[in-house]
Amino acid sequence: MTTGTRRERWLIVGLIFLASCLTYMDRQMFGLLKPVMQADLGWSELDYSGVVIAFHAAFVVGFLTFGPVMDRFGARRGYAAAFSLWAAAHTALGLASSLMQFGLIRFLLGVGESGTFPARLKAVSEWFPPQERALAIGVFNAGASTGALLTLALVPVLTQFYGWRGAFVGTGLLSLLWLGLWLAFYRRPPNADPSAWRQGLTWTVFAELMRHRQAWVYVAVKFLTVPVWWLYLFWLPDFLYRNHQLDLGVFGVPLLAIFVLADVGSVAGGWTSSALIAKGASVGRARMTVMAVCAVLILPLIAVPFSPWLGLSVAIIAVAAAAHQAFSANLLSLPSDLFPKEVVGSIVGVGGAAGAIGAILMALFSGVVLEFMQSYVPIFCVAGVVYGIATLIIIFSRVYSVIPEKID
Repeated sequence: MTTGTRRERWLIVGLIFLASCLTYMDRQMFGLLKPVMQADLGWSELDYSGVVIAFHAAFVVGFLTFGPVMDRFGARRGYAAAFSLWAAAHTALGLASSLMQFGLIRFLLGVGESGTFPARLKAVSEWFPPQERALAIGVFNAGASTGALLTLALVPVLTQFYGWRGAFVGTGLLSLLWLGLWLAFYRRPPNADPSAWRQGLTWTVFAELMRHRQAWVYVAVKFLTVPVWWLYLFWLPDFLYRNHQLDLGVFGVPLLAIFVLADVGSVAGGWTSSALIAKGASVGRARMTVMAVCAVLILPLIAVPFSPWLGLSVAIIAVAAAAHQAFSANLLSLPSDLFPKEVVGSIVGVGGAAGAIGAILMALFSGVVLEFMQSYVPIFCVAGVVYGIATLIIIFSRVYSVIPEKID
C-alpha cells in the first residue's frame, strides 16, 4: 500500500493524462492528414503503410529499452527522457520532405513514445493500491481519446492557416511545456524502496519472467488487441473518406462521437472493475467480466464495411472504441496485478513490444489489402474477432489464480 495522499496520487494521474493527450494527438494527426499528405507528397497506400510500419518497429525497440530504464531509473527521469525524444521528433515531422525522412523521424518518434507506456504504468503501480489501479489507468487512458478530440478541434484550423507542416511544428513546440510540469511536480512515492529503483530487466530476470504463464498471456493479448486501436487512429479517417465520402472539413462530427464515447468507455471500464472488487469480487473475476463484455460489444465491427449508412457505421465503431478502451484499462492493470512492482516496467515493455509487432503486421496487412483489394472488409473482420480470442486466452489460462481471490 502506498503512503502518498489521495491528492498526490490523482495529481500524478492528471499529469499522465495530459501527456497521453499530447502523444495521441500525433497519432490522430497522422491519420487525419493522410489524404492531404498523400496528395501533397504523392504517396501510395504502401508508402503510407511503410511509414506507419517504421513507427511500430520503433515501438518494439523502444518498449524493450525503456521498460528496463523505468525499472532502473524511475518514472520521473525515464518519462522525461522518453517524452523529450517524442516531442523533438513530432516537431521535426513538419520539416521532412522525402519518404525516407518521414520513416526515420517516425521511427525516432515511436522510440520516444513507447517509453511513455511503461513509465506511466510503473508510476501507477507504485502510487496506487490494487483496487484503484484500473480506475487510475482508465482515467489517464482516456487521454488517448481526448487527444484525438483536441486534434479534431485544432488541426483543421492549423492546417488551414499554416498547412500540415505548421500543424506538426506548432503542436510539437506546445508539447514541450509538459516537461516542465512533470519535472516540477513528480516525485518518488514516500514509501518506495530506493533499492527497487536500481533493478531492471537483465537477461536472467527476463528468462525468469517468461517462465510464468501470466507473462505469455499478457504478451499474447497485447499482440492481438493493440493493432485495432492503431486502426482507428491511422486508417479510420481514410475509411470515412473512401466509404462515406467525408474529407478533412467534415470528419469532425463522426470522429468526435467516436472518441467521446471512447473516453467514456475508458473511465467506465476502470470504474466497473474497481466497483466489482469493492463489492467483494476477486480481482481476476472483476477484470475478466469487464473484458468479456467488451469483446461481445466489439464483435459487430465485422458489419461496418457493409453498412451504407454513415450513422450506423459511426455508432458501431464508437461502441467498439469505447469497449476497446474499457478492455484496455483492465488489461493494463494485469502487470501490476500479477508481478512485483520492481519489474512492472519491464513486463509492460515486453508486452508493448508484442503489441507493436502485431501493429506492424496489421499495418502491412491493411496496406496490401487497400492497395490491391480497395476494401476494408478483411480489415474490420480481423478487428472484430481478436478481442474474443484474447478474452478466451485470459480465461482458460487461469492467470489470476496466482493472486489472492480478494483484496482486503
